[in-house]
Amino acid sequence: MTTARALYSMVTWAAQPLLRRKLRRRAAAEPGYAVAVGERFGRYPQPIDSLVLHSSTDPLGQFVWIHAVSLGETRAAAILLAELRAQLPGMRLLLTHGTATGRAEGEKLLQAGDVQVWLPWDTQGAVLRFLRQFRPAIGILMETEVWPNLVAACRRRGVPLVLANARFNEHSLRKARRVSPLARPAYGALAAVYAQTEDDADRLHAIGAQVHGVFGNLKFDVVPDVAQLELGRAWRVQALRPVAMLASSREGEEALWLDAIRAWSTSRTDAAQPVQWLIVPRHPQRFDAVQQLLEAAGLTVSRRSTWSLLPEPADVWLGDSLGEMALYYGMADVALLGGSFAPLGGQNLIEAAACGCPVVLGPHTFNFAEAAELACAAGAAQRVPDLTAGVAQAVQLVRDPAQQAAASERATRFARQHRGAARATVRELLQLVRRRTVGRFEDSDV
Repeated sequence: MTTARALYSMVTWAAQPLLRRKLRRRAAAEPGYAVAVGERFGRYPQPIDSLVLHSSTDPLGQFVWIHAVSLGETRAAAILLAELRAQLPGMRLLLTHGTATGRAEGEKLLQAGDVQVWLPWDTQGAVLRFLRQFRPAIGILMETEVWPNLVAACRRRGVPLVLANARFNEHSLRKARRVSPLARPAYGALAAVYAQTEDDADRLHAIGAQVHGVFGNLKFDVVPDVAQLELGRAWRVQALRPVAMLASSREGEEALWLDAIRAWSTSRTDAAQPVQWLIVPRHPQRFDAVQQLLEAAGLTVSRRSTWSLLPEPADVWLGDSLGEMALYYGMADVALLGGSFAPLGGQNLIEAAACGCPVVLGPHTFNFAEAAELACAAGAAQRVPDLTAGVAQAVQLVRDPAQQAAASERATRFARQHRGAARATVRELLQLVRRRTVGRFEDSDV
C-alpha cells in the first residue's frame, strides 16, 4: 500500500462518525438516507449466497455488480442493464448507490434474485466486508465514481472493475491531478474504461486510466416510456396555452427564472397569448421550497401530485414526481435545461431529444459538453447567454408552431443518430469477463 493510500485510509476511517451525522441530517429532509445505514459501513443482516445461480442459463454464477451513485447514473445503468439481461439471461444483479434518489430509482430495475444495497464508505474494512459478502463476478462503475480502496480491493481479489459511460471534464482532471498519488493508482488499476467522448478519453488517459473504447453516451439508447410520453402529449394538446418547461432545475435557477419572467413581461409589447410554464426541480427535497418561492412571487402553483385526469389551472405547473421525465417532456413544446444557467455543468439533454422536445441551453454545460455541442450543431438545441435570453427564446419558439415542429423533428433525429453505446459496452464487458477466471477469490486483506 502506498503512503498516500495509507493516509487516505486513516482519514476515511476517522471520518465515519461525521458520515453518520451527515446521514442523520440528510434523512430529516430525505427519509431514504435513514434506510439500512449499516450497509454504508459494510454491515449486512445476513449472508448472501452469491454462488447459487438464479438461473441455470447464467454463465457467471455470481453477481454482476453495477454502481450508480445517483439518479442520472441509475438511469444510464438501466439502459446498460437491459442490454446485459438480453445477453446474459438470468443474470443476478447487485445494484449499489450513494444517494436516496438513486436507490429509489434503482428499485424499479430489480428482478427476482437481485440485490440492492448502498455502496460502502471507502474504508478498507467496509470494502472488504462488501466484497466478501457478495463476491461479484465483475464490477461496473457508472460514469464518475472511482474510490481508491474499492479499486485496490477489487484488483487484489480478482474482481475486474470497469468504469463505463465514463465522463471526465477538465475540472475533474484538475482535481485528480491535485491528489495524483491517490488518483493515478486508482484509475490505473481499473480493468478497463469505456469513455463517452474522445476528449473524455484523453483526460482519463492523462490520469493513468486504461481506455479500451470510446462508445458515446449510453443515454442516447434511452427509449422513453411510451405511456408517459403519450399522456404528456395528450395533456399538451388539451392545454390552453403552449407549454415551456424549466427542466431539472437546480437551486438558485428558479429565482433566476423569476427575474427573467419579470424582464420578459416588462419588455413585451404585443398581446399574444402567454405561455404555460412547467417547472421540474432536479431534487425532490426542493419541491416544497420551489412552491414557496413561486407563491411568494405572487404566482399560483399546481403540483403534479394533485392532478387526476388533467393538470389543474395555475400560473406554473410544478413537476413534483420522480421517474416521469418522459411525461414532462411530452407535455412541453420546449425545455430550458436546468443546471446550465447557474455554473453547475448542465443536466442531461439526451432524454429531452429522445422525446422530441427541443432544448434551450445556458452557458454552463461542461458536464455534457460534447452532447451539448452536437445537439446545437444538429439544430436540436440552441444556446443562449443567460436565462433572460432563454425565456425569450423559448417563448419565441413555442409561439411559432412551424418552427417548433421543425425543432422537434431535429431533436428526435439527433437522438436516433447517436445510439449504440449500450451494445458496444456490453460486448466489451462480456469479452473482459471471458478473459478472466471467474469465481476465484482470496480472503486476503486489502
